[in-house]
Amino acid sequence: MANRDGGRTLRIADFLRDEIADILRRGLRDPRVGLVGVHDVRVSRDLSYADVYVSALGVDSAEARLALLGVLNHAAGFFRSELAKRHTLRTTPRIRFHYDEMPERGRHLDALIDRALHDDAAKSKPTSAVDGGADDAA
Repeated sequence: MANRDGGRTLRIADFLRDEIADILRRGLRDPRVGLVGVHDVRVSRDLSYADVYVSALGVDSAEARLALLGVLNHAAGFFRSELAKRHTLRTTPRIRFHYDEMPERGRHLDALIDRALHDDAAKSKPTSAVDGGADDAA
């Protein structure tokens, strides 16, 4: 029984993710909201709340993130009413938006890895030149 309930919440979370992304793309007409991506939705066990994790292009500072979250959370009632039109559930979860920092962390980690690889390559070049260039000729 627990697996079935867990599967249901996952299906509802997937449905909400797709529909909220569609509402952001087509239905929300706020100029303060640019290109926003919905990364994850987690629905509470009793389906009363849905935590929506988003990120946006061009949002670089903490103030911009807070402003975006303020706009989205202020429009949460609009999202909830739009979602209510699109499903047959008894109740529609209350929407809470959170900023997902994983894309920025991923880019930062990629940059650190690239820098480390570049530094390793730079350290290994002088060593092969000291050997007389035998590695370079092969």
